[in-house]
Amino acid sequence: MAVEGKESRRPHVVLLPTPGMGHVIPLADFAVRLTAAHGFSATLLTFSNFDSPAQAAFLASLPSDSVTSVSLPSISLSDLPPDSPIEAHLCALPARCLPLLRDAFLSFRNPAAAFVCDLFGAVTLSLVRELGVPGYIFYPSNLTMLTLALRLPRLDETTDVDFEDLPDPVRLPGCVAIRGTDFPDPLRKKSHPAYAPVIRIMSSYSDAAGILVNSFEEMEQEVLKAIREEEQAEAGRPPVHLVGPMVRSGSDEADESGCLEWLDRQPADSVLFVSFGSGGSLSTEQMQEMALGLEASGQRFLWVVRCPSDKEKNAAFFTSGNKDDPSNYLPEGFLERTKDVGRVVPSWAPQVRVLAHAATGGFFSHCGWNSALESTVHGVPMIAHPLYAEQRLNAILLAEAVGIAIQPQAREPYGVVGREEIAAAAKELMQGEKGKALHRRAKELQEAASRALAPPGGSSYKSLQGLANKWKEGASQSA
Repeated sequence: MAVEGKESRRPHVVLLPTPGMGHVIPLADFAVRLTAAHGFSATLLTFSNFDSPAQAAFLASLPSDSVTSVSLPSISLSDLPPDSPIEAHLCALPARCLPLLRDAFLSFRNPAAAFVCDLFGAVTLSLVRELGVPGYIFYPSNLTMLTLALRLPRLDETTDVDFEDLPDPVRLPGCVAIRGTDFPDPLRKKSHPAYAPVIRIMSSYSDAAGILVNSFEEMEQEVLKAIREEEQAEAGRPPVHLVGPMVRSGSDEADESGCLEWLDRQPADSVLFVSFGSGGSLSTEQMQEMALGLEASGQRFLWVVRCPSDKEKNAAFFTSGNKDDPSNYLPEGFLERTKDVGRVVPSWAPQVRVLAHAATGGFFSHCGWNSALESTVHGVPMIAHPLYAEQRLNAILLAEAVGIAIQPQAREPYGVVGREEIAAAAKELMQGEKGKALHRRAKELQEAASRALAPPGGSSYKSLQGLANKWKEGASQSA
């Protein structure tokens, strides 16, 4: 397989995200930052198994003079059971792409100065080390989740029961207490089809030359302090580099639904933005409760509505999901009753531009880390409604440690959040005293995020600059 990187004297970085916009976007943003601010060229390798129009459009928007996007040939997953969870696919693809990855590296005219994979790609690190290229993990989540991931292989060996059956929370240095029921989906039960593969991947994190995390110092100060102490105490532990928050600019987001024009007519900080990410799906019952809760709250809202799924909470992760009109699943008369205060948008809205809008005063979110950072960068507090992956842990972090979210309680573990809880959370965030405190904290973190990224002295800017200089030095020595 012939793969051409950008022909340039600039040092070259190769990046490998696993499928899903939540994985591709952060690594692509990282590539753009490396090329724009630190003088690199970049090649982004993607998996053709799960190419999508949305991904193609996003990749086409990247600066073509510095970032090359290359789709790897399709990799057979036919041996996986038809009902395999998403995580099983994400574990299998990097392990099976090794011959293709070797061919790609050998075909580059401009040799790679560094290789960066995402959290599922650690199995590729031994190959790139064999090829003489330093390999790093870009961790698109937070320090708390990384701390858990680094501990899980050891916890697996010393814990006989499923983590969700542990009577007491897991307490990790510097971290908020984490209940086993709030572990990421494939890790709560040892019988989950992706449990063993994910544990194996986490065991490979020690092969990394370093781990880059999409967070910043002020977001998780106590966790960072604990990690630094452990790095000093444990020889051979990969150093952790905070390089975030890396979020989309939103400049390429079209407003086909006209929701920004609607926001222009609303008072400042008055609208609750409701959206559950590119992959999230509510159940039919939860969609009904969400609608009735928003109506009962009396708050202005802008809701991105997707058809429900009663099978998977991540039903839209790889697909556009149900093709029906989502409004067919709303309570009868809901649209008419809320037309003066609410706006329902089918399937998609320009999220970054909505969060940046002066009328947006809150974000009812699934707490995917990309969305959490986008909300933080724009100073918007949240209502946490996690759906899948590590979102339950993110919700706890944002509500209990960071202090920018309210988390309404479900009726039972993993169950439906009722309309009363939804209405109360919306009222509190938008009008209550706790909501005012959350708004103040969100504005503080917005300023801190801006400082972290600012050259020349921002903490995240300096962290990435140090890595860039190290990679450039290595490239010049091998030239």
